[in-house]
Amino acid sequence: MAVILSEEQLLLRESAQTFLADQSPVSRMRELRDDFDDTGYTPALWKQMADLGWLGILIAEEHGGSDMGLGELGVVLHECGRVLAPEPLLSTLLLGANAIRLGDNEALQKDVLPAVAEGDRIVAFALEESGRFDPYGVATRAESAGGGHTITGTKTHVLDAHVADQIVVVARTAGDAGDREGLALFLVDANAKGVSITRTRRIDGRNAALVELDGVEVGADRMLGGSDLLDQVIDQATVGLAAEMIGTAEEAFERTLTYLKDREQFGSKIGTFQALRHRAAEMFSELEFARSVVRDALSAVDEGRDDASLCVSAAKAQTSKAARLVGAEAIQMHGGIGMTDEEEIGLFFKRLKAAELSLGDATYHRRRFASLQGY
Repeated sequence: MAVILSEEQLLLRESAQTFLADQSPVSRMRELRDDFDDTGYTPALWKQMADLGWLGILIAEEHGGSDMGLGELGVVLHECGRVLAPEPLLSTLLLGANAIRLGDNEALQKDVLPAVAEGDRIVAFALEESGRFDPYGVATRAESAGGGHTITGTKTHVLDAHVADQIVVVARTAGDAGDREGLALFLVDANAKGVSITRTRRIDGRNAALVELDGVEVGADRMLGGSDLLDQVIDQATVGLAAEMIGTAEEAFERTLTYLKDREQFGSKIGTFQALRHRAAEMFSELEFARSVVRDALSAVDEGRDDASLCVSAAKAQTSKAARLVGAEAIQMHGGIGMTDEEEIGLFFKRLKAAELSLGDATYHRRRFASLQGY
């Protein structure tokens, strides 16, 4: 159980901190948002991330990556969370391309993964169809046709689909919405006939789209796997998102501490008020606990431990709890200015709130934890 960073991970963190401080201040995300940028991220920066080796951390050496692990990618995501980086790291590295990496379609791995590692391809992941996370609530159909399938359905909240070259679509080949069995993952070209992508704007600075599929034809060679693969992809994406959330919450907490030390009221620094000290201590405690649980979950997945899924749900549940506390308290302690768009602390609150609800909130993962334990 590795709950502290290795020497290699510490060096990676230092490198990421230096790069992001120079190239990706929070103001960059704000500018992209306010300018209604067509992509919503910085393609040149994405290529620089590829040059640093970040995009190939999970990818095997034979496909142009470094074949490291989630522990290392978690370090990068943590630092990206601190600056609210809008690049498609979650959508591509942990969802779309990761489904290809974890699947058993070697031909697609050889075709897609080297391009991802080089920063030349973005792969989105189309799963959700409602307003609440429900990984098996898939109604999109994949009907057998001519040795392949035709896919029809609508996907919501598809991260970075508007800039994706390809999209991994979760569709149902059998059964009804809610059934775990009967699901399959297909790789679809974003410009394929029958694919319609409508960009949507989110309050947290991430980029997403509505994806509609109308009789989209895919060959049998585009299938990646089934429900077991879906579970594996979601677990890895969930703990990766939790690692990013820790970075975002840490930055929000540290900014709040600075504000408590600087802001004066009634002739005293508000950080000297006992009530605020107690609240700050609670934020610190919840964040420290979440950090340890996330590090353990990253290790559990990398080591292939039997309790990996349990650890992932524990990590997301605790991180969501800490994120809700830190985000809300940060706004409260900043007072009226914390509610304004001019003050950056609000950007952290929005990112934390959206992340808390993504890939399952605390309630979802507590129930999943209990279910995995047989309750």
